[in-house]
Amino acid sequence: MKYNISIIIPVFNEEESIPELIAWIERVMTNNPMLSYEVLMIDDGSSDESWNIIQNLAKNKHQVKGIKFSRNYGKSAALHTGFHSSQGEVVITMDADMQDSPDEIPALYDMVVKEGYDIVSGWKKKRHDPISKTIPSKFFNLVTRRISGIKLHDFNCGLKAYRDKVVKNIDVYGEMHRYIPVIAKWNGFRKIGEKVVEHRARKYGETKYGLERFLYGFLDLLSITFVSKFKKSPMHFFGAMGTLSFIFGFFVTIYIIGKKFYEIHYSLPVREITDQPLFFLALVALIVGVQLFLAGFVGEMITMNSPRKVDYIIDEETGIG
Repeated sequence: MKYNISIIIPVFNEEESIPELIAWIERVMTNNPMLSYEVLMIDDGSSDESWNIIQNLAKNKHQVKGIKFSRNYGKSAALHTGFHSSQGEVVITMDADMQDSPDEIPALYDMVVKEGYDIVSGWKKKRHDPISKTIPSKFFNLVTRRISGIKLHDFNCGLKAYRDKVVKNIDVYGEMHRYIPVIAKWNGFRKIGEKVVEHRARKYGETKYGLERFLYGFLDLLSITFVSKFKKSPMHFFGAMGTLSFIFGFFVTIYIIGKKFYEIHYSLPVREITDQPLFFLALVALIVGVQLFLAGFVGEMITMNSPRKVDYIIDEETGIG
């Protein structure tokens, strides 16, 4: 069955908030009777009563569906599973801690369907978080904007809306859930918008994330930027760097040798080549250049001989029988 909206909610030890959140979503959707919907709750290995509550809700409410992981795999795994299980025209993600407001759902849906956005990301302009989270978050978002070229204020906001074609054609793994807009952009989905959303103070429990997420976040950003640009032609990166390094080492070596011949020819004091630090710098540059070039060559061989994953997306077809 196809729905207008799929609401995906990763859950990890949120037994107190789940019933209240589902009731709130139900009120919002009741006020918008023209919109059909489903709620996919992905239990990411909770150790409390979260799964039992999800099961009971699913028995009494046909819109609620649940998937349970055998252990905690992380938010990216939960979203990836939800994306591929969703049946909605528009997919909306939100956190289970009730800091995201379900009242935003209709407006997010309209931005995707009526305004044609591929992704709409929430922006928690006014936050109810301690300064130990807000300052690193602002720096993190600034760096991500500069590197990705996507003008979003809050990449890490859990409240987002996606066209179904987007979530069906991207892979989210590791801690890459922060960079879904970046992944989508590299896959050709470039109409990415932003909406100021309400950020509510935490009502139950405590945050599941520490400051280490920012370190992991920057590493993930570098990883996805590199892989997206060079996964099809690793020689473009390694070969270019290796060639530059080899050329530098080669010309430095020529300079050292030529200088020695010049000094010998004009009976000048001659310094042994092996006594010059520049010689060892040139030698290292030559070796590194060859190694980088070989790394690019090996990468190309692996790419050519590995099973080909079709990662280009057909937007439209016409006249196809």
